[in-house]
Amino acid sequence: MASLQETYEGDDFYCDVALPNIDGLDVIHETRDVLAYHHTRPFWQTHIVVVPKRHVKSLTTLTTADEPLVRELLAVVATVAAKVEAEHGAARVLTNLGGYQDSKHLHVHVSSGESIR
Repeated sequence: MASLQETYEGDDFYCDVALPNIDGLDVIHETRDVLAYHHTRPFWQTHIVVVPKRHVKSLTTLTTADEPLVRELLAVVATVAAKVEAEHGAARVLTNLGGYQDSKHLHVHVSSGESIR
């Protein structure tokens, strides 16, 4: 899947590539509505991405109707971050917005360690 991400030219990698091909991902946690998997092109030594399975453009486009999904997303982020922190002694949680957001689909990075790129 990494080669697909390198050549992908759209604006929603998650809806277009990752979610339709979950079997090709290294999934570490999944619920009915949220998926967490090892990033296909990691930036840090440990790099996990957590995404809603339905399209949500960004953190800044959420509405009150998205509240149940956001609660579930944050619960998965907390579970994954706790595991990363326990295994590595530290974790960071990050989301990008606007021009920093390459893929226009809400996603949260959970990572630890030094940059590998």
